[in-house]
Amino acid sequence: MPILKLQCFGCGKKIEFVDKVGFREECEHCDADAHVCCNCEFYDETAYNMCREPSADVVKEKDRNNYCDYFQPSRRDSSGQTDKDNLLAAAEALFKKNSSN
Repeated sequence: MPILKLQCFGCGKKIEFVDKVGFREECEHCDADAHVCCNCEFYDETAYNMCREPSADVVKEKDRNNYCDYFQPSRRDSSGQTDKDNLLAAAEALFKKNSSN
């Protein structure tokens, strides 16, 4: 079974779930709901209804648990960067450092 990791929107700490994030799951650190828009990969404050998934129903309370079937755990950290973004930035910094020698 895959381990899903996300950063809690409430406290910013990493939390892990086995296989999926259930509708009633909570953060083990702050008890905030986990299956929420704010923890979803599709959450985007600049998108229509703050969601990049066009087929998703409108959810008014983005920080409360919901039953959206399109929910995918976000890969962003508290700065809004994904692991891919962070790795790319680290690689670019490393090559810039080496090329200046």
